[in-house]
Amino acid sequence: MTSLVGLGSDLESDTERQFSRRLLGYLDAVASALGVGLESCAVDLDVPASAYVALDGRFGRFPGRDVALTWDERHGWAVVVDAVGDEGLTVLAYLGGTEVIPAPKAVARFLAALGAGNHTFTRPEPPNFRDAGEHDSLVTLLGRHQAAR
Repeated sequence: MTSLVGLGSDLESDTERQFSRRLLGYLDAVASALGVGLESCAVDLDVPASAYVALDGRFGRFPGRDVALTWDERHGWAVVVDAVGDEGLTVLAYLGGTEVIPAPKAVARFLAALGAGNHTFTRPEPPNFRDAGEHDSLVTLLGRHQAAR
């Protein structure tokens, strides 16, 4: 994944600059709610925009496999584990609900519940919250959940 480098590029539109800054702020707020630092996160601003949060700890069902949260602008949040071999990531569940940008505490509850074997907040298939691109609407949504560090 690409990190946020060169946010002030003259080639970027004002909307894309705001989107990248607010996405980083939202990711910081989510990381804080999860008890990890922003150094555990990565962002990819390609379309569809996405993020990755590396987590400490494991799920009992998957000993020895790293757990992470991923987000993308179409499907929202998912809990993933490293797949066996070079297969990439395996999605365990997607965060249910109606928002592509849920409150950071909702993301933390989702992870904690899934880790405890509770699937109340999950869905097995990716939700389709929106089409990728056109970040104007996401700028406003992201602004609601900035980190308070």
